[in-house]
Amino acid sequence: MPDPHLTTQSADRAPLRFGEFVTLIAAMMALTALGIDSMLPALPAIGASLDVAEPNHRQFVITAFLLGFAFAQLIYGPLSDRFGRRPVLIIALVSYVLTSALAAISGSFVLLLVARVAMGASAAGARVVTVALVRDCFAGRAMARVMSLAFIVFMAAPIFAPAFGQGVLAAGGSWRVIFWGVAAVSALVVAWFWLRMPETLDSDSRQSLKPARIAADYALVLRDRGAVGYTIAAALLSGGLFGFIGSVQQIMEGVFHRPELLTVVFAAVASTMAMGSFLNSRIVMKIGTRRISHTALLALILFAAIHLAIAFSGHENLWSFAILQALMMASFGLANSNFSAMAMERMGEIAGTASSLQGFVATLGGAVIGAQIGQAFDGTTVPLYTGFLAMGVLAFVAVAVAEKGRLFRPS
Repeated sequence: MPDPHLTTQSADRAPLRFGEFVTLIAAMMALTALGIDSMLPALPAIGASLDVAEPNHRQFVITAFLLGFAFAQLIYGPLSDRFGRRPVLIIALVSYVLTSALAAISGSFVLLLVARVAMGASAAGARVVTVALVRDCFAGRAMARVMSLAFIVFMAAPIFAPAFGQGVLAAGGSWRVIFWGVAAVSALVVAWFWLRMPETLDSDSRQSLKPARIAADYALVLRDRGAVGYTIAAALLSGGLFGFIGSVQQIMEGVFHRPELLTVVFAAVASTMAMGSFLNSRIVMKIGTRRISHTALLALILFAAIHLAIAFSGHENLWSFAILQALMMASFGLANSNFSAMAMERMGEIAGTASSLQGFVATLGGAVIGAQIGQAFDGTTVPLYTGFLAMGVLAFVAVAVAEKGRLFRPS
């Protein structure tokens, strides 16, 4: 008999007009991408300004954010299950504004890294509580559709954020202006959420903050085969993604000697993730989350294997890099939206706690793996695609175990 705490029931309704609901959810999710991707063109300038001698160490600006993002997720879930989504999310968003300002005025690399950890910890609230908020309103395929639609809008951040950073630098501005820009955009999102989004967690669904209750809820998540398997798969795929984000600036500068094309290439690659999510939103209700995500994962593995073979052969060029990475990211977009929804399928009454634990595992695992891939950069793309291929294969194993070998079935 299923545990009574684990349910797929949902009213499948948005508290705002559907279009505004999806756009606001996407805007809150996009703050994380904005805080990461807008920094990429500025990493050399940050290193020069704050005396960072080793080029690979500039990647710590990204890693520090992800570590704060990972650990803080464990806090936000139980808090949002106890006090509701709205107050916890407002506090997290306001903190994001303030910590972005702290990063802008940092006078040393150490202080900047501290500020970046704090930024990540603040952004974690947007990730955890937003997923729980969507789960309050939707479940199953409907939730996967909402997440896919939100992901399309969310992808505007990685498409335009690097261009914003590059534009600031090209205009002669300091890298500090980029952080001030992140703070300003975040303040607008705070105001929008404050004015428009009501509470979505019913008062009779509030949970206590007793450690025994939280531990019991974590145990429920860990006993759910699907939640564990798809969370591990998401962590592994995120490792490849974070490895790409951490090393792409050095690849464009050191491998292809075209650093000025970073924003163009990154936007082109990111746009295919949005296309994958858009396609998912159109077909998921008919085809199902499992068939789509399992097929997309196989496609990602195939593209990674082809890309690694090209890199090993010494025939890598900017076109092969951009095209194959774009195909991999389209596959990632198709798979990851569904992984998140399937991991939350039976987590209805503990959505906040479940989202926090799953987010912690996926982000921390992805950050550690991505840092290892990024630090292995050796002037070629071989380490990146070795990592991508290995993570794709391991993710497929995790999915197969979660499904007891019954892959590609309708859901």
